[in-house]
Amino acid sequence: MPFRPIEQGFVRPARRRALAGLAAVGTLLLPLRPWATVRATPAMTEGPFYPERFSAQPSPRLVLGASADAVPLRLEGRVIDPQGEGVAGARVEIWQCDAGGRYHHSRDSGVQERDPNFAGFGWMLTDASGRYGFDTIRPVPYPGRTPHIHVAVVAGGRRRLVTQAFVEGEAGNATDMLYRRLPPQARALLTVRLVPAGQGLQGTFDIVLS
Repeated sequence: MPFRPIEQGFVRPARRRALAGLAAVGTLLLPLRPWATVRATPAMTEGPFYPERFSAQPSPRLVLGASADAVPLRLEGRVIDPQGEGVAGARVEIWQCDAGGRYHHSRDSGVQERDPNFAGFGWMLTDASGRYGFDTIRPVPYPGRTPHIHVAVVAGGRRRLVTQAFVEGEAGNATDMLYRRLPPQARALLTVRLVPAGQGLQGTFDIVLS
């Protein structure tokens, strides 16, 4: 049989299969697109002491004066959407007990023992990059609960998230009735590392809305 050259544009079947395989591998090796979603912050219970009233004006400073038992804490972070973009103008609310384990709420039995130098709750709006920041205190434990800060986010005219931020390395985390039920991935997203900063501590808690 006379030799017949391969026609231009013709690819042998075996080679065609090999090229298809390489194309598939190449697709798998492509970097993640910048619009790939990020894991949403897990929701948690609001608890019984959601503030009865917030100030009409932003109140990012919960520390009103010196308290012997309180450790100052700067809690900050960003509110971002599933694509990792900052959410501007989101309302971030936080509330927690004072250094004596008392909430500033009428249903807390220790009304007369509240720390007058701690507001107990506050709110603010995120900036153009989705950033927020509160001057508060390091959360403390009370019977049945490990240290935590309650957080709520309102964006787009509706409440988008209620959750809790926990402190890394707390011995009480292992026995807390809520924290211990969280899967490891959820715990990682809700646990904040506190580091020394000035006369107090600083922690970063980024919030990803679903």
